[in-house]
Amino acid sequence: MAEIFEYGRKSPRNIERRVAVLPGVQAALAKERFRVAAQAEALLLQHRKEGVAEIATADGSVDKYVILQDSFRTKRAAGGLGEVNSAASIEFGHGPIVQKRTDKLGHEYEVVIPASGGLHILGRAASLPKKKRGKRGPLN
Repeated sequence: MAEIFEYGRKSPRNIERRVAVLPGVQAALAKERFRVAAQAEALLLQHRKEGVAEIATADGSVDKYVILQDSFRTKRAAGGLGEVNSAASIEFGHGPIVQKRTDKLGHEYEVVIPASGGLHILGRAASLPKKKRGKRGPLN
């Protein structure tokens, strides 16, 4: 087993960072990010119904990221919801949602949006195992 000697403090984290920033390692990370992003885009296109969900990529100081983002302004922005980010709901799903709405005559009524399972787009694209989560009821 090889040992790496360096001046100053020897720590596993410092060694990991030195290896992670090597050009060959960064090239392999960029290649894998491209593969995951292309697969995620293909999965998203199969399921897109409406909205502006998209797959984006970003570079960190060492890491490479694939991001599912879905931010849009709705008609309900005046009602206080403002910017809605539903990327987490697309990926992981959501429990039942109860919304209060008003019809043209001014009468209020409730609409129940049923629970939905997530599409796990990023998890499937990166070949990650799907984690089991307990069923959640409405948030109080």
